[in-house]
Amino acid sequence: MSNNAPNEPTFRESVDLMFNRAVALMDLPPGLEEKIRVCNATYTVRFGVRLRGQIRTFTGYRSVHSEHMEPVKGGIRFSTAVNQDEVEALAALMTYKCALVEAPFGGSKGGLCIDPREYDEFELEQITRRFAYELTKRDLIHPAQNVPAPDMGTGEREMSWIADQYARMNTTDINARACVTGKPPNNGGIAGRVEATGRGVQYALREFFRHPPDMKAAGLTGSLDGKRVVVQGLGNVGYHAAKFLRDEDGCKIIGIIERDGALFNEKGIDVEAVREWIIKHGGVSGYPDAAHTADGASVLEAECDILIPAALEGVIDLSNAERIKAPLIIEAANGPITAGADDILREKGTVVIPDMYANAGGVTVSYFEWVKNLSHIRFGRMQRRQEEARHQLVIDELQRLDNMLGDKWSMTPDFKDRYLRGADELELVRSGLDDTMRIAYQTMHEAWHSRDDVHDLRTAAYLVAIEKVAASYRAKGL
Repeated sequence: MSNNAPNEPTFRESVDLMFNRAVALMDLPPGLEEKIRVCNATYTVRFGVRLRGQIRTFTGYRSVHSEHMEPVKGGIRFSTAVNQDEVEALAALMTYKCALVEAPFGGSKGGLCIDPREYDEFELEQITRRFAYELTKRDLIHPAQNVPAPDMGTGEREMSWIADQYARMNTTDINARACVTGKPPNNGGIAGRVEATGRGVQYALREFFRHPPDMKAAGLTGSLDGKRVVVQGLGNVGYHAAKFLRDEDGCKIIGIIERDGALFNEKGIDVEAVREWIIKHGGVSGYPDAAHTADGASVLEAECDILIPAALEGVIDLSNAERIKAPLIIEAANGPITAGADDILREKGTVVIPDMYANAGGVTVSYFEWVKNLSHIRFGRMQRRQEEARHQLVIDELQRLDNMLGDKWSMTPDFKDRYLRGADELELVRSGLDDTMRIAYQTMHEAWHSRDDVHDLRTAAYLVAIEKVAASYRAKGL
């Protein structure tokens, strides 16, 4: 990563630059603009854990960007690259992301400076619980004030430890489970949370392809079927996005970039098989059914229709933006394109579906999980069988017709089963996510095409989001 290329803005500066570009097109009073821009508070914690016979000290952060709505929401990442600047930039992005998709949260973010691969499970649990203890003590984990979620380097297991730690410290809080989202399904989680961010990327692309002027801007025609896709990062988000696009929309995944190089195959790559290979061998090298190149970054520049950066910040920067050939980029990761690269791509006519919108599937389904925890009932429990009973009436009438008409007419073979089935939690979650991604895209599309001073989707997304945050503050009387 060439983040230290000359005059390359840092991730945080990129977020600020993009914020400024949008605010310049709005007429906010300067005081309100400043209020929305700044990070409210960042808490730095340094705690010791006794491991392997000695005390190790860890540094963690929890940043709260905006409390125009509470609780505030945002992931916790475990990575050696975690620092205060990054956490604050990600918290700001969360504020705008929640506003854009109308999840009723302010923005927050957390991080622990640690390489999770250096510790065994028991040690990680001790470290995570201690971090959770330090944050909970200060209400930086709380169902009504601050609700974390998984991010890079964390998953269901860590969220489960955090939830349990909070419950131990708040034995009488009936809503204790709502203190964190992304929990395992058997511990207060929700169906479809693990796939949520990747699923959201799929829904975002489907919505993009429903808008002819937007497709024209990217120089694309037809549908998702047969489109050539390159994915960078086959973690949770990249894997699910690639898998769904391949299996359900007919996309060809021709390139997969991982930390130890990249795979390339014009005919298409079996995402599931690569995923299993990575789990077994720790990387993509040696995978038999595609050409391997050690210089993974070069595959970002391959000829394709859709590029999905789904790993780190700043992978497309001033040093390589010129050579990116994909006409459409969807930012599954946070901040994969630096502000400098963004300018180059815009001038080239590349269409970028921005991170703030593209990866909002995670926080959307987190919102559903939080609501589920507060209501203490799973989605679909009350209405599912009633739906089935109502559908049964229609089926019975059709069956009567079927019998009467004999050979002249009969129901399509699988119609009965498909129509009868009431929606379970997973279907309801996917439906809610699809609706959210469609509506949010339409608001961006509207801002993009109805104004002459908005030239790209990112500016449109910031405009819509900042306007919603400003409206919240105005309503509060601030």
